[in-house]
Amino acid sequence: TGTGIELGIAVAVSLPLGVVAAIYMSEVGGRFAKVVRTVVEAMTALPDLIAGLFVYTTLILALGLQRSGLAAAIALSITMLPIIARSAELALRVVPGGLREAGVALGATQWRTVWQVVLPTAAPGLATALILAVARAAGETAPLLIANGDSQYLNLNPTSNPMNSLPLFVYKAFKSGDPAYIQRGFGAASLLLVLVLSAFIILRLIARGPSGRSR
Repeated sequence: TGTGIELGIAVAVSLPLGVVAAIYMSEVGGRFAKVVRTVVEAMTALPDLIAGLFVYTTLILALGLQRSGLAAAIALSITMLPIIARSAELALRVVPGGLREAGVALGATQWRTVWQVVLPTAAPGLATALILAVARAAGETAPLLIANGDSQYLNLNPTSNPMNSLPLFVYKAFKSGDPAYIQRGFGAASLLLVLVLSAFIILRLIARGPSGRSR
């Protein structure tokens, strides 16, 4: 439950920002687009521990935000954002230029062409970008330890108190040294793999559309 809540918040934050950044780099271009691309590429190589430390120093220490699932979700969104932006840019670039020219020739504005032509065509690639980012964030432990903290109880409120999650449970299970607890950690890790695989299948089916062909 904690994993689902944290990933849901992280996706709600990183997906719109990542897609907007990808549209800007792919469709708008210009000198500043190169700066954005450089920042995105630099963030891709950013260690996940740095994201947790950034949230801890800025939001928790400076602004007084409580260590909670929300802080952990923000840290996860930082790790997801460059993956979504870079992968989404690649998906947009493979869309044939003739589709854009046809939309403009029919009288549509550039943004309407992007919204109604380019994005639907690139939907499978955007879904892949999302699942890559979710798969990366779902197994992160270091940002959760720093921004979230440890919890032994079920907490459904992401804004108050630490929130348990599968990566933290697996970490604590293997660190305990108890064979029975370690076995439960293997079960949690297997569940995490099943959840990521299920999300990938669902997103790919949504991207393919009702006709069964990729749009």
